[in-house]
Amino acid sequence: MALTDKDPHNLSELARVVVLGVRIQRREARGRSTKALENRVDRIREEAQAREDARAAARRKQQGK
Repeated sequence: MALTDKDPHNLSELARVVVLGVRIQRREARGRSTKALENRVDRIREEAQAREDARAAARRKQQGK
């Protein structure tokens, strides 16, 4: 379930992105690399967007029948 109609992320994904954001901030403050965590956030966002795009395509297909 998305937080808003325009948001492709569900609550679990939003929570994971927020937690990863906190970890990224901590690592940056310590001068450590954040690339791996940033890649995980990007992957979560891409999966959510792909899922939402597939749903939108299915809705368009249903409306076209």
